[in-house]
Amino acid sequence: MRYTPHTEADVKRMLESLGLNSLDELFRSIPAEVQARCRLSLPEPLTEMEVTALVEEVAAANCDPFATLSFLGGGAWDHYIPAATWQLLSRSELYTCYTPYQAEVSQGTLQAIYEYQSLVCRLTGMDIANASGYDGGSVTADAALMAAAINDERSVVLVSDTVNPAYRQVVETYNSGGRCTVRRVPSKNGATDPEALAAALDEDTVCVIVQSPNFLGALEDTAALCALAKEKGALSVVVCDPVALALTTSPGEAGADIAVGEGQPLGVPLSFGGPYLGFFATREGYKRQLPGRLVGMTEDVNGKPGYVLTLQTREQHIKRERATSNICTNQALLALAATIHLTLLGREGLTEAANLSLQKAHYLAERIAALPGWSLAYPEQPFFREFVLRPPKPPREVIEKALARGFLAGIDLGRLDSQWEGLLLTAVTEKRTRKQMDSLVETLASL
Repeated sequence: MRYTPHTEADVKRMLESLGLNSLDELFRSIPAEVQARCRLSLPEPLTEMEVTALVEEVAAANCDPFATLSFLGGGAWDHYIPAATWQLLSRSELYTCYTPYQAEVSQGTLQAIYEYQSLVCRLTGMDIANASGYDGGSVTADAALMAAAINDERSVVLVSDTVNPAYRQVVETYNSGGRCTVRRVPSKNGATDPEALAAALDEDTVCVIVQSPNFLGALEDTAALCALAKEKGALSVVVCDPVALALTTSPGEAGADIAVGEGQPLGVPLSFGGPYLGFFATREGYKRQLPGRLVGMTEDVNGKPGYVLTLQTREQHIKRERATSNICTNQALLALAATIHLTLLGREGLTEAANLSLQKAHYLAERIAALPGWSLAYPEQPFFREFVLRPPKPPREVIEKALARGFLAGIDLGRLDSQWEGLLLTAVTEKRTRKQMDSLVETLASL
């Protein structure tokens, strides 16, 4: 959008035409106390050179991920992105595409979305996928709303304690003021407690939301959890990891009704929490409740393939009370990044990236757990790329000292939930070398 500032002459002419003497008179209909709350505390105007210096000063306060070794996870991971991914994505005809409001004139955009949907279905083992959502949290909340639309006579959404805390909060926010109540299912030893879930389930349960690998890195027994939900007629929502799916049972194979997740590991770089993309897939029978957009393939009168927006359950297109999504658009560019990334890697490449992450994570976990005073918090749980450590010192102190030596050692879980006080979440991707991991171990040993 072009920025067109008004000159003083412009403002003067406008006020004269309105018969006013000042901008204060123009806004006098707004109560003074409201105006006081809305006034911005802006500094004096700066020159371009001064603005550049100020922005550089602010940016320098950030931790540069390229100047440190990252062992962070918890929803966004430092996976390798082939240079060709963003080189292709930067082509002007792709980079400038926003959203297919007049989609049928943009067959290339529609075909890219169709290919993305197809890849998500293959990853998740589900029948049908939408054109992407905002991020992992929003699609998890959309899944709860969709389940509520399907089980419309029920009113309780169960969310496992081991689901990403940020996702849980989004689900609670989406349902606040609505007809559904969100309840947490306790965890046990770093995974969803099946006995607690069985006790919480009843004929009023809309759906059960679990995550695997969960926020603590552990692989949940999703098939058993989905079966428990099914016994009570509740839908099962599995939040999954697209890289881990190369090695683990897919939500479709586990019996899930809805599969969602964060697509950032598929060609989207770390970027201060976003923008990312959420993927969403479900069973054929629920396609009319699928939130967002769905692109389908058809043929024209000459038999040539064509792509069309087939279904949109958004409130702009159907009755608001029947809409299962408030998504205004999809993350078309980042969905395309994921499509290019997956196409470049192929099945073997994705499996290799997943396997390297798995092996390296276990190598580092074993080495750190062998240090005096250190241990794995949940040693009996199988894990994929992340694991929880119990350090001999407060995690915050460990993180600060490691950062001073160039390492992002992990996440202080106690900041997110009091039940995880004293625990450190550490992640390893295929990018970390053995030398880098050994250096982290030596650093932690010396703290």
